[in-house]
This record gives sequence, C-alpha cells and structure tokens, in this order.
Amino acid sequence: MAQRYVRIRTATASTYYGLLQLDRSVQVLDAPPWLEGQPGEQVLEPESYQLLAPCAPSKVVAVGKNYARHAAEMGTPVPQEPLLFLKPSTSVLSPDKVIVYPPLSRQVDYEGELALVIGAYCSNCTVEEAKTKIWGYTIANDVTARDLQKRDGQWTRAKGFDTFCPLGPWIVRELNSSAKLQTFVNDQVVQSATVDQMVFAPNVLVSYISQVMTLLPGDVVLTGTPEGVGSLQIGDRVRVEIEGIGALDNPVVSR
Repeated sequence: MAQRYVRIRTATASTYYGLLQLDRSVQVLDAPPWLEGQPGEQVLEPESYQLLAPCAPSKVVAVGKNYARHAAEMGTPVPQEPLLFLKPSTSVLSPDKVIVYPPLSRQVDYEGELALVIGAYCSNCTVEEAKTKIWGYTIANDVTARDLQKRDGQWTRAKGFDTFCPLGPWIVRELNSSAKLQTFVNDQVVQSATVDQMVFAPNVLVSYISQVMTLLPGDVVLTGTPEGVGSLQIGDRVRVEIEGIGALDNPVVSR
C-alpha cells in the first residue's frame, strides 16, 4: 500500500503531520512532508487523534468544466482554456465532519474531484516544470450552492461557504493516470469516471495557474468534476472515492 500522509489533531489540541500506519497509528513528522518533514520517535495510537484535512492551504484554486461530459450536462461548451475560480481556505473541511447546508441556498450540489497538493513554490512554471511541483494527490468535494451560482453570475458566494471544501482523508505521492473517481450519495453511485478524462491534465493546470498567481507549498488545486452532479439534502451522506487514494465521507446537516 502507498504511504498515506495525514494531518491530525490530538486531544491536547496539538496538530501534526504524520505517516498513517496499517494499524491506524500515526508516526509523527517534524514538519510538513513537502517541506522535508522526517519521521521521529513519536507514534500516536488510533484513539488519540482526530483526522484533519491533510493540508492547510493558503488558497484552493479550482477548475470548472474540466470534463467534457460535465460541461455538456451544464449546457455549456468545453472552455478553450482552464476556467479558474477560488475557494477560501475557510471552506476546507476535515473528513467525516459535517457539510452545513446554508439558509441562503435552496440547491446545494456535490462535485467529487481529484485534488493536487503543491509541494514547492510555483510561479510561471512550464508544463514540464509543473510536474515536479505536484507533491501528491488527495480527494475533494467542491460543494456548490447551484442556485446562487446561477443567480450571481460569478461563483464566489456559491463556492465559498464554510464547510464547502471537504478534503482528504490523506495524501498519496503517486496516482494511476486512469484512476477511477466515484461519488456516492447515501451509498448510491451518482458520479463515475476516470481522471484521465480531464480536458486539461494536472500539470497543464498547475502551469496555467502559475502564470496567474504563485502557488505555495501546501496549496491545493481542484481539477474539476465529471458528469453526474446533483443536489444534496439535509440528512444525506456523500462519499467521494478515488482508486489508489481512498474515500472522503461527509454528512449534510442544517445550520
């Protein structure tokens, strides 16, 4: 099994990065792994920590309509260049924590996605250089207030609510280019695709973004969602799975 890099909080509110072991214990690192954190002697037992989102990005840069069939289901053409938007760092949510259905919206949608974790300062990178800036891969759910997105004509409010970016459960360094992505709502499959169906590949996205803004170590890039997006209801449980990574699971609650 590939090494799984986690971020955790202990009962004393200390936060660590670490390596998840098969028995669910965590070997603590002395720094974030993309900053060359090394394992030490401290090992935390499974019942002694809470799993957090696997990084704390300064920003989450997301890409819209990066699967042709999703663009079609939205009634729009595939963009000629990556379509970028931002989700605030305050939208990031840990595995198993609740997605809060905001009172301002009447239609909240799931969007299962592959997320890239940036490992090094990245500005004006070529497509080839961008490959070396992607430190690892995790899972995201780009939760969206679809009615507000349509009403506003731009996406900041619809994408930016607290809890609207579940992320995790951990980071892996390598991923099969044809890994399957599936989203489940109450254990029913609602999205199914392989990540090689993206219009713009991960390194192309990172290079393109770096022409606009500097990506910092620990930043996250969401690579777009496949077809099958749909609405969530209060009481639902949504799970996004990516082959070779794992599963990201979150319930939906009212405020």
